[in-house]
Amino acid sequence: MHFGLTGEQEMIVSTVRSFVETEIQPHEAEVERLGHVPQELGDEIRRKCIALGFYACNFPEEVGGAGLSHLDFTLVERELGRGSMALVHFFGRPQNILMACEGAQREKYLLPAVRGEKLDALAMTEPDAGSDVRGMKCTAVRQGGDWVLNGTKHFISGAEHADFVTVFAATGVDETAKGPKKRLTAFLVDRGTPGFAIRPGYASVSHRGYPNSILTFDDCRLPDAQVLGVVDGGFDVMNDWLHGTRLTVAAFCVGRARRCFDLALKYAAERHQFGQPIGRFQGVGFPLADMVTEIDAADWLTLSAAWRVDEGLPSNREISSAKLYASEMLARVTDASLQIFGGMGLMDDLPMERFWRDARVERIWDGTSEIQRHIISRDLLRPLGA
Repeated sequence: MHFGLTGEQEMIVSTVRSFVETEIQPHEAEVERLGHVPQELGDEIRRKCIALGFYACNFPEEVGGAGLSHLDFTLVERELGRGSMALVHFFGRPQNILMACEGAQREKYLLPAVRGEKLDALAMTEPDAGSDVRGMKCTAVRQGGDWVLNGTKHFISGAEHADFVTVFAATGVDETAKGPKKRLTAFLVDRGTPGFAIRPGYASVSHRGYPNSILTFDDCRLPDAQVLGVVDGGFDVMNDWLHGTRLTVAAFCVGRARRCFDLALKYAAERHQFGQPIGRFQGVGFPLADMVTEIDAADWLTLSAAWRVDEGLPSNREISSAKLYASEMLARVTDASLQIFGGMGLMDDLPMERFWRDARVERIWDGTSEIQRHIISRDLLRPLGA
């Protein structure tokens, strides 16, 4: 593995970082105050991202994307981590799960999403089924030649803006030696479909302005054309998607930690107490040393996992390690950075308290820290027959 970035990768990093600093960060305080992104602002960011040539950069060139490698896209996500989640949402990265579209679905969903003409969301989590996706209660039953969906999804990001949603539902049950095992299928559901409703979700302390929604399905009737992939094949499609999102969470955490560290370092150099910069005191200087060491470690762990994916090497454990370490590292870095700012760190005049709050959810969504540890330990033990 070559540790230096190519000239093209350096260009990707500098371009995205500049975009975040000029088009995202100036609006963060307003979004935090409003609790949402004004539609015109979101549309403006999307237009500028399309003009920049980075919209849907996580999709292959044959469908109109930029065709970035996993490593290149991880660099993009790392830089987007320097900005508000609510705003960088409009720096379009449609769900890669849409690559499972076939036939007419490509013209109706995949290509418009890649071009930025339609926004998508993904609905998997339920009130009684988070990490245990096989426990989902949302069902799709064949009736009169159609599929009829019933159930509830919650914690759904991006649904308030979405033109359509990819929904997972149980479509059958198999009896196994370990008990009943539900079969899952993915469906493409358009906003406005009868029986499908989107309503505001819960107020969260993390990532204000990036709301979650509750989705309900009440005898929502869908034709076979809305099945994404194959019937009962939703679990395979889901695993492919989760594989990538955990890597992007890790990258986002690294970018956010860098921003926190940069602010804390600058403050430690400029703030004077007892006749000298506070950074010269071990109580401040040593935490700075610990922070940058942890950030570098998370950065290389994340980039290494992305490189393994590009090389076609086994990477499931490495991705989980990156997500686990980077998200927990971010919690430590935001807390230590806030401590360096002292009392002002808790005031909303500065972004430190927001970074501190935002960091908490990273250890929960896209697979909790406990789930990542389970994946890692399982990967280690299985070859030994344990």
